[in-house]
Amino acid sequence: MKPRAPFHNRIVAALFPILIGFAPVPSFAAGLDDLFTQLQSAEPAAAARLERQIWREWSKSGSAAMDLLLQRGRDAMDAGETQAAIEHFTAVIDHAPDFAEGWNARATAYFQAGQFGPSVADIQQVLRLNPRHFGALSGFARILEETEQDERALQVYKAALAIHPHLSGVKEAVERLQTKAAGQEM
Repeated sequence: MKPRAPFHNRIVAALFPILIGFAPVPSFAAGLDDLFTQLQSAEPAAAARLERQIWREWSKSGSAAMDLLLQRGRDAMDAGETQAAIEHFTAVIDHAPDFAEGWNARATAYFQAGQFGPSVADIQQVLRLNPRHFGALSGFARILEETEQDERALQVYKAALAIHPHLSGVKEAVERLQTKAAGQEM
């Protein structure tokens, strides 16, 4: 995957200003506002519970058929059937283009398939629809880190932490990248 990194760097670099430049927009589900407020000051155990509640809310499309397609895609991902998962998630997006979690699920599947460009394009849609999507932000940061754009990855990881201070693995990623940057400055 390393030989393709320069190509991925160009794709991510081109999309980065778009992703970071999102103006805050009203929440698609006002009921989530309270959960996000609580998340800011929650202890780790409570934060985990709040995160699960947020993910449950994000996973509700408003359509039983779309929820079923989303679950089928997730089941395919769990079974290691990435292409089948992408097809299920594409069907969700085709029928419910304003459902951010459909885009996020497909972005994750593309990432697992090593297709960073399509993953970043889907993350862009997730963040357009749901700017507080800490999962999409941390996924984008991981792509930036994988494509050796550590400074940008650090910025995006920090943006995810500003939304969800206890996001699993992100504090460690920030520390890792800060340590790496400090070593390069010496």
